[in-house]
Amino acid sequence: MKKYSICFISFFFLFFFMLINFFMMIYFIMNNLVLMLEWEIISFNSMNIVMSILLDWMSLLFMMFVSLISSSVIFYSKSYMSSELNLNRFIILVLMFVFSMILLIISPNMISIFLGWDGLGLVSYCLIIYYQNMKSYNAGMLTALSNRIGDVMILMLISWMINYGSWNYIFYLDFMSVDYSMKIVGMLVILAAMTKSAQIPFSSWLPAAMAAPTPVSALVHSSTLVTAGVYLLIRFNNLLIDMFFYKILLLLSGLTMFMAGICANYEFDLKKIIALSTLSQLGLMMSILSMGYSDLAFFHLLTHAMFKALLFMCAGVIIHMMSDNQDIRIMGGISIYVPMTSLCLNISNLALCGIPFLAGFYSKDMILEMVSMSNLNLFIFYLYYVCTGLTMFYTFRLLMYLMINDFNLLVIYNLYDEDFIMLKSMLLLLMMSLISGSMLSWLIFSYPYMIYLPFNMKMMVIYVMLLGMVMGFFISNMSIYSINKFLMTYNLSLFLTVMWFLPGLSVYLMNYWFLSLGQNLLKNVDMGWGEIYKSQGIYNIIKKYSIIFYIFQMNNFKIFLFSFVLWMMIFIIMLFMML
Repeated sequence: MKKYSICFISFFFLFFFMLINFFMMIYFIMNNLVLMLEWEIISFNSMNIVMSILLDWMSLLFMMFVSLISSSVIFYSKSYMSSELNLNRFIILVLMFVFSMILLIISPNMISIFLGWDGLGLVSYCLIIYYQNMKSYNAGMLTALSNRIGDVMILMLISWMINYGSWNYIFYLDFMSVDYSMKIVGMLVILAAMTKSAQIPFSSWLPAAMAAPTPVSALVHSSTLVTAGVYLLIRFNNLLIDMFFYKILLLLSGLTMFMAGICANYEFDLKKIIALSTLSQLGLMMSILSMGYSDLAFFHLLTHAMFKALLFMCAGVIIHMMSDNQDIRIMGGISIYVPMTSLCLNISNLALCGIPFLAGFYSKDMILEMVSMSNLNLFIFYLYYVCTGLTMFYTFRLLMYLMINDFNLLVIYNLYDEDFIMLKSMLLLLMMSLISGSMLSWLIFSYPYMIYLPFNMKMMVIYVMLLGMVMGFFISNMSIYSINKFLMTYNLSLFLTVMWFLPGLSVYLMNYWFLSLGQNLLKNVDMGWGEIYKSQGIYNIIKKYSIIFYIFQMNNFKIFLFSFVLWMMIFIIMLFMML
């Protein structure tokens, strides 16, 4: 029991913290309160180092969701990581990860935001390389280097904010929005958020981060690392609303959504399919945010966190049962053997699709109806609806492979659904996946939105979902590659399979040329000319001179006489030249 004690302590602490946040959030919403606390750490001459904390309904609500999901994940890890010798180390890393996120959520100060932001990047590297194999190391390095770009943007932002006398950005959002420095700050915030939330061209690290243990994936892809960028943009939304860069973000996030939806249909790795669906939903959040609807983006962020954490937990149970295989082609018919896990998986998948009255429906439906009402060009409008259809497409394909097709792994198999620790943690999130959408729609929007649209426009979401479902059904019965073969589109298939070549570009464009340049410098300079003129050359010269000096120091009378005659001759020659 001693081995698991830290799991239970962490679970109860985070669950208790979630309850405190929940009651405080209700109180703050009812009384329309915002609380800002400042704690002066050091005051020396005119320099103050102050720790600031901003508590409003948004930060309390987000903290509640983060602590609820992380408590479930830690409880789940007790069983999932039971064979791990260093379980305490794993739990402490997860707790550090959660505390970094909480620091980022409650900070109105750019310095403390940077501490939380960088803490997320560093701890995520430790968690991704946790299994310590070559794949994990590569994925961890790709994640760390991609996130370092965002860290540099935040550092540049901090240096630009020296102009204002304080790093509490919350003071400057409204009345400084026309200032040139604040426009640069806004641009840097958008770039930082794009790296953390994995928008094009920084998307390749997010599927690679699946090398982490599944509980970490459940935490990273629901409420912590990838949502940090979206949350930062929600906080800075007033400043960014009229910026041209926001329009570029709308295009890039729409393309991210589309690219992730297409790639998920070509993928056979269970965790990567769910990771690509996260990428698609992040694109949805960023795109609706760049249209100015920050409350809607926050609403979808929270509802998505619930069912996505549940989806990863179900995937972890299935991977465990399948002898650690992640290929969906060898799975099938699991609903017969593991009914509770299959129930959780199906409900979370349907919530992701936006099936009416589950969590995802309330946010996705409202987002798509606001898009239908907005003054947008046709390209973005079609992009939204095509991506909604693609979500249904890959979800139904996944359900067909997992639930309906025949089991393809072993002749003798023993699938069981009796891991009650995993099931209890999943059932908590299952309940939230059912009720969180309606609960949040009453909490976040104090008055109901009435959106009037023509009947066909109102039903457009249902039409697209039905079309995606039918296509997913047919595609799962015949391989998507056979369709490409029939259409003679091998190159297109390759392009779509590997995320529009983004992983290759991230590795080769960003790293390969610099590393090959370094190799050439090492070979030609350090081990070539440098060997002749630096280390080896200096060594040989010193060696020759030391031999000469050694001969002089042998106290030989002939040498002294010879050197005396030599110096006298040099002296006489110099004297004649002077005369």
